[in-house]
Amino acid sequence: MSRLPAPDSPPEVAVDVGPLSAAEVVAVARHGAKVRLTVAAVTGIAATRKIIEDLANDTVPHYGISTGFGALATTSIPTEKRAQLQRSLVRSHAAGSGPEVEREVVRATMLLRLSTLATGRTGVREETAQAYAALLNAGITPVVREYGSLGCSGDLAPLAHCALAVMGEGTVRVHGPRSDPAEPGQLMPAGDALAAAGITPVQLAEKEGLALINGTDGMLGMLILALHDLRTLLTTADLAAAMSVEGQLGTDDVFAADLQALRPHPGQGVAAENLRAAMADSQIRESHRTEDCTRVQDAYSLRCSPQVHGSARDTVDYAAVVADRELAAAIDNPVVTLDGRVESNGNFHGAPVAHVLDFLAIIAADVASISERRTDRFLDVARNQGLPPFLADDPGTDSGHMIAQYTQAAIVSELKRLASPASVDSIPSSAMQEDHVSMGWGAARKLRRSVDGLARVLAVEVLTAARALDMRAPLAPAPATAAIVALLRENGVQGPGPDRYLSPEIETTVDLVLDGAVRTAAERHTGPLH
Repeated sequence: MSRLPAPDSPPEVAVDVGPLSAAEVVAVARHGAKVRLTVAAVTGIAATRKIIEDLANDTVPHYGISTGFGALATTSIPTEKRAQLQRSLVRSHAAGSGPEVEREVVRATMLLRLSTLATGRTGVREETAQAYAALLNAGITPVVREYGSLGCSGDLAPLAHCALAVMGEGTVRVHGPRSDPAEPGQLMPAGDALAAAGITPVQLAEKEGLALINGTDGMLGMLILALHDLRTLLTTADLAAAMSVEGQLGTDDVFAADLQALRPHPGQGVAAENLRAAMADSQIRESHRTEDCTRVQDAYSLRCSPQVHGSARDTVDYAAVVADRELAAAIDNPVVTLDGRVESNGNFHGAPVAHVLDFLAIIAADVASISERRTDRFLDVARNQGLPPFLADDPGTDSGHMIAQYTQAAIVSELKRLASPASVDSIPSSAMQEDHVSMGWGAARKLRRSVDGLARVLAVEVLTAARALDMRAPLAPAPATAAIVALLRENGVQGPGPDRYLSPEIETTVDLVLDGAVRTAAERHTGPLH
């Protein structure tokens, strides 16, 4: 599924000594923005490299420069074998297995490693950093496999597959300048791809192999992409809820600002504001305003939408704080400090990122769960306020949206399983040297599935609520929700009628949700939503 670039998505991203923004990561990873190293970054890289070269000539062993790695850190490596040491490190660590990781994830991983190299804290040479930029700009994406990272000592196997490609080894996929980013690209040996692009393979020098694989870049890249999508999905969840409340003759009085202020969680207030804006000027709502005394309260799935969506928003905001801190980090081990020391450290441990990745999977499951409950109410004549069973055209002959809700239920069940945290697990590795690991990469991989599942659940709610709103004719829905219904109809998602092949309409709606088109349609009437 495609995600359209934001109007302000940059065509080129300058990789400087300081941090990238989340928007820049998305622009490069998902939309193919070009990258370049700034003069300041190149200058800093050169200055730090001089320190590494001086230590390489020292008679005292230095970890990562003239010693082995991990449990072999006390093994001194003679000068003539140090280049081989770096090559061997990358080759041995490029041991991933399983399905290929998505192109956007690999590009985010490479960009974030390049950003760390640009801080001048890793000790690589300029030509090594420039090679990463060259591969990104040439549309060359290393083949990275699903399994291989424990989220500690860096995303070792994924980053090693990237480094292997920079060396001209391994396998890559190549996208031309006019290629569809959603297509897999041409599979070929890395050496052939680099040669065709005029890129010289890197011959790694002291410490460089270690510097290229010792970071949390993969899990951070997936966190940033997930946050980008979740912000759109949570606003869409508010719109879907508004359509459901409206279509089920619910009240928006409970979303009043003064009531929300009694429990001053920021996200809750934002969600309620979105719901009020989406339902403004609804004929359907006005038609039963004087009858509210006969319905004392709406069900929780309608009335408590701001509380659930708001908590999810606050969680996203916290996760974004963690992501921003990580974007400002220089993660390597050993690391070259600002005063020129080369020091071992534990900053490669993925715990901070892993914890929020798991937290986001929890909120994805919960927002999907309340969405499915709102949808289910439309289909039950005992609860849908006068609509036909399952919104069917001819109940009995037709099943309407009965099985669309089954699809939601199946996804929600899967999301609940995916909400089980990965970061509470740890399996010791490297002869017990790495005896506690974060499993952050695994947390990130399952979060990607969670985000996709949430989009699909919300799409079914939007699809179902749109059908219900049409069934309330001649009463007109709010301008904002009516615009969403019109968007679906313009894209081939039909209105009420006899049963038909429903899967393509669900997939179309999923794309409109993920692309932000549903949100954009509503915002033409509400103004910017949050």
